[in-house]
Amino acid sequence: MRRNTWQRDAVRVALGGTEGFVSAQSLHAAMHADGTEVGLATVYRALADLATEGEADSLQQEGESLYRACTPGSHHHHLICRSCGTTVEISADEVEVWAREVAARHGFTQPEHVVDVFGLCADCSARAS
Repeated sequence: MRRNTWQRDAVRVALGGTEGFVSAQSLHAAMHADGTEVGLATVYRALADLATEGEADSLQQEGESLYRACTPGSHHHHLICRSCGTTVEISADEVEVWAREVAARHGFTQPEHVVDVFGLCADCSARAS
């Protein structure tokens, strides 16, 4: 675990106050607009550390890492709207069973996985119709 600094705490608080997933650049801009002077490189490092330690969810979208505050220690998956970014945490027991079975079949132990399902939320689907 990394040393806790005021900058890292500021990133954690800012991320916790953000709806949905956000890029490091967007979070940095929001922090700067709120008067928090933290460098962009520091925001990148803090977000990566928070994701590694389970305090943030991370996903790749169009080549960019996006982050969202997460409850540490809770394994879950996401439904993510491709249009507005609305994100819903879901449990997927079938995926858990499948991952263990596939790993065992190939001689792997202690499997870990990330499952994100992208689509259009109900509101965006209605607007598209």
